[in-house]
Amino acid sequence: MSVRVLVVDDEPQIRKFLRISLAANGYAVSEAETAAAGIAAARERAPDLVVLDLGLPDMDGQEAISAIRGFSAVPIIVLSVRADEFDKVEALDRGASDYVVKPFGIAEFMARMRAALRSRGGGDGGETFVSGGLSVDLARRIVSRDGTEVHLSKKEWELLAFFVPHADHVLTHRQILKEVWGPAHVEDTAYLRVYVNQLRQKLEADPAHPAIIVNDPTVGYRLRRSE
Repeated sequence: MSVRVLVVDDEPQIRKFLRISLAANGYAVSEAETAAAGIAAARERAPDLVVLDLGLPDMDGQEAISAIRGFSAVPIIVLSVRADEFDKVEALDRGASDYVVKPFGIAEFMARMRAALRSRGGGDGGETFVSGGLSVDLARRIVSRDGTEVHLSKKEWELLAFFVPHADHVLTHRQILKEVWGPAHVEDTAYLRVYVNQLRQKLEADPAHPAIIVNDPTVGYRLRRSE
């Protein structure tokens, strides 16, 4: 069965471009041009992925993200001309899986779609993450690099264990700090930076050029699987 993608955008040319591009790659595409229609379609059609513009005529797309999150965990990729850090962080904090700024390249966009689809349901229903030579078994609490077990501190493990179910999704600094350190520490980005660097030293083949725990500039971090 084809993967079902719902495109919510009020620009006919964007919808046409995505409809043609995605259909050519085997996706089944449905469309909506208002937030209300998109929310209704997300509820009634249960798509596998939603592509959502923020500049919709009847409702801000940020509110639409929250509305969809009220009844569905479907991956949502924001597609918007808004490039400000504030808009990106707000969308991700509201539950978007990724954020792509217009204009965009279809190859990169489809790679982000594949990443979001891999992660739907919070980790593909399994508890093992594999990327390159790294393996993380959440159930057994075992981390190995190129077949050798890696020892992590309690906080390093808690941070990595939070990343794994959200692999390939951008997590904001505030999301990570709230869940791993607690609500009182959402501004303590120095804590996060230190522990991410410690994890990179232990897990990355080349910590100076990380390929697994990667920055999303000014927004947060992404645990990336190998393609």
